[in-house]
Amino acid sequence: MDNKTLEYYNKTARSYSADTFSVDVSGLRERFLKYLAPGARILDFGCGSGRDAKAFLEAGYRADAADGSPELCRIASENAGIPVKCMRFRELDAAAEYDGIWACASLLHLPKGELPDVFRRMAAALKPGGCLYVSFKYGNFEGERNGRHFTDMTEEDLKELTGSGHFGEWMIEEMWITGDARPGRAAEKWLNAILKMK
Repeated sequence: MDNKTLEYYNKTARSYSADTFSVDVSGLRERFLKYLAPGARILDFGCGSGRDAKAFLEAGYRADAADGSPELCRIASENAGIPVKCMRFRELDAAAEYDGIWACASLLHLPKGELPDVFRRMAAALKPGGCLYVSFKYGNFEGERNGRHFTDMTEEDLKELTGSGHFGEWMIEEMWITGDARPGRAAEKWLNAILKMK
């Protein structure tokens, strides 16, 4: 994530958190949790407001949370009731620690060229049989939008990225398109996927 995008989130942390914390993505979480055993350990990677880490904890899972924005980390820690680690995506350096990684609307802020390294790091952080949820805005755009960097994805882009051999191959368990869950934005499409290492 570039410095300009991080600065955007530092400056708008309170309003961004207020706008996103109550957004209902329970259907996405439930789809992801079907792949995990009760009490599994989850990393909320790019946790934003802490909404999903809080939900995982309340459902009886062990959850860690991380975000690149110091301001969002403070808010997420308040919301989720756990310490939130401040780190950029490329700083993930865990080894077989997690049963699942939840990257909801977060990796889309990385330049496309940085994604293979971060996917490799996530693969290393997962235990054998672990799963990954990711979501990207749907399309072919890459560049600045509303003061932040975005990398959009299509099904073909994600298949190419995850089977490219940079870090071993991922198996796509599910891939589906949804409308934006925020009020008045249902026409905006998102690419969702659940992946496991082969």
